[in-house]
Amino acid sequence: MASQDWFDKDFYAVLGVSKDVSEADLKKTYRKLARKYHPDSNPGDPAAEAKFKEISEANSVLSDPEQRQEYDQMRAMGPGRPRFTSGGSGQGGGFDDVFGGMFNQQGGGQRYSSQQAGGFDDIFSNLFGGGGNFGQASGGFRGQGGPTKGRDLSATTTLDFLTAIRGETIRLQPEGGKPMSVKIPAGVNDGQKIRLKGKGEPSMDGGAPGDLTLTVTVRKHPIFERDGINLRVDVPVTFTEAALGATIEVPTLGGDPVKLRVAPGTPSGRVLRVKGRGVETAKGTGDLLASVVIAVPAHLSSEAKEALEAFAKLQPDENPRAELIAKAKAD
Repeated sequence: MASQDWFDKDFYAVLGVSKDVSEADLKKTYRKLARKYHPDSNPGDPAAEAKFKEISEANSVLSDPEQRQEYDQMRAMGPGRPRFTSGGSGQGGGFDDVFGGMFNQQGGGQRYSSQQAGGFDDIFSNLFGGGGNFGQASGGFRGQGGPTKGRDLSATTTLDFLTAIRGETIRLQPEGGKPMSVKIPAGVNDGQKIRLKGKGEPSMDGGAPGDLTLTVTVRKHPIFERDGINLRVDVPVTFTEAALGATIEVPTLGGDPVKLRVAPGTPSGRVLRVKGRGVETAKGTGDLLASVVIAVPAHLSSEAKEALEAFAKLQPDENPRAELIAKAKAD
């Protein structure tokens, strides 16, 4: 949205960049200057504060493609042009003084006034592509706009598994911003983006502050995994416990173990459920899912080996893979 004082300001010089600076280089330069002159980095320094406001204004214009195009068009009319008002050649330098003989009629020297050729509205509509009235918010040239929202910021943070599940307040510093405390909600996922309203850069003219987009990375846990709002854990049991049945202890995340009953004849892979010991979120609380894994001993004494051989002789002559093989052949 164009402003009268753009005629008097060289935003490229303010940021120390060329007129053909790329969007990426513009952003990089602004962030460097913002960190250098930010009021938090220069407490009690009015010169630094004024410089910060100056570079923020320049960046807000040049980082917006439409505003940058309007600014370049205005600057192309010539540096140092005086400001104008809509009151004709007798006020504030007037339209004629700003644009000189730009609109003079050939030979007669008569100048356009705000009542001729459609007035300012048509002239500025043609110059800047706006479809609305001069000085109004519908897209034409405006002498003054309303307060602008502060710049949005982004940040990343890495949380341990338990912190992500439970949630807590952490300290972080967004790129180009100042350190702040933010509340991490319980149950946040790896890769999730959290939008924190009003945690971005303050407005320079009394508008609303920008927002902060926080991208979360969650470290893996050595034994637990997320499954939606449920937690999963593999629980080893001995062959004897699985065959005869037993009561075993199962770990919980950040709490005491709970006891579960393993029924006789439980196969490897069966899932035992512990209600309410999963992830707590605003939408509900998940469960802990414990998968049974038969633990085979790596070493056997001679007595244990003889006992297993005797056990094998007592078992019916059956092949537990027979059905699997039959299905593979059928396919």
